[in-house]
Amino acid sequence: MQLKETQAALNAFAKYVIQQARTNLTKGGEYGTKNVSKELYDSLTYMTKEVSTGFRLYFEMEDYGMFQDRGVRGVKGGESLSNFSYKKSSNLVGLESATGTFGKWAAVKRLQLRDKKGRFLSYKQTGFALATIVKNYGIKPSMFFTKPFEAAFKNLPKELGKSFEIDLTTRIDNGNKN
Repeated sequence: MQLKETQAALNAFAKYVIQQARTNLTKGGEYGTKNVSKELYDSLTYMTKEVSTGFRLYFEMEDYGMFQDRGVRGVKGGESLSNFSYKKSSNLVGLESATGTFGKWAAVKRLQLRDKKGRFLSYKQTGFALATIVKNYGIKPSMFFTKPFEAAFKNLPKELGKSFEIDLTTRIDNGNKN
């Protein structure tokens, strides 16, 4: 059975969630600015798939998006809305040495820490310091994806019900014309 209206309602729901999540990534405030490289922003997509029992809706994003959304608990503390946590044995500083991710982030944000004598550290040195801080205290949950998903999900049953009713009525009307 063709459920065009139902699929359209699912697509509208998914587009709204993606649009709001992207907005949350780019604005400051409670979410912070998490859109430095635009990788996470560009990776936010969805896919609907028709299966024998109805439809499946999939959301996709870069792997680290879940850590940004739900947070990661650090070795010494921090909050997380999931069971993600750094272990004492994790080598985040070694990873920074290999990739320079935090240093690149610091350079884009124009963030340089100071040493004990008040001199600015290089971006590379700042990256190592940030890697240590993140390992110890974790990543605060931003809920950039979860909040719009939950807000839109509240209205989804009503919208799907209306759409399914239209699909069913159309199907019955077309069946009577034959």
